[in-house]
Amino acid sequence: MDYFSFFGIPRKLNLDTGWLEKEFYRLSRKLHPDVYARASAEEQSWSLQRSSLLNDAYRTLKDPIARTEYLLELEGVQLEEQSQSATDKARATGEQKQQVVPADLLEEVFELNMQLEEIRGGKTMGEQDENITRDLQAAKLRFEGMLNQSTDELKRLWNDWDAVVEEGDADDPRRVAVRDKMVALLNRRNYVRNLVRDVTEALS
Repeated sequence: MDYFSFFGIPRKLNLDTGWLEKEFYRLSRKLHPDVYARASAEEQSWSLQRSSLLNDAYRTLKDPIARTEYLLELEGVQLEEQSQSATDKARATGEQKQQVVPADLLEEVFELNMQLEEIRGGKTMGEQDENITRDLQAAKLRFEGMLNQSTDELKRLWNDWDAVVEEGDADDPRRVAVRDKMVALLNRRNYVRNLVRDVTEALS
């Protein structure tokens, strides 16, 4: 059972989070292990499993980005791996992390990486270049603006997705088109989010 069907809702991305929270607490009271304290071992195990599923489903669906990523997984899409855990794993195993620089950011990212290396090297020597610091602070603001813009763009794509789902045609070519746009947008967003993280760490 996927998280959407667990809550009895279609696989749409515009979601009433207020309703979701109320439904979560209603189901929590119904499925809580304490309710099954005197039940059979099999029923107690069922309660624990359902409570765990409920918590995972609620945590995923209430978060806009996690909800979108989860739906794409249900649609058979694997996003580029941009997480810090993936970076650490790649370093430990020597594998190449799947991470693609957005074409329109290539030049800026190249310059940014040079600045990051310089500021890290300066920290090691106990020095600080005010010009680089100022440039990195400006870059961080630009990237944060990109994140906000991507969230607005993603919500517009939610409307397109929900409209296709509402019509109920699984073979509608618009379904694949909207899905692919969300994948591209999320991959870009995740990449920019990591740039913000890297700059923040360098400036701290």
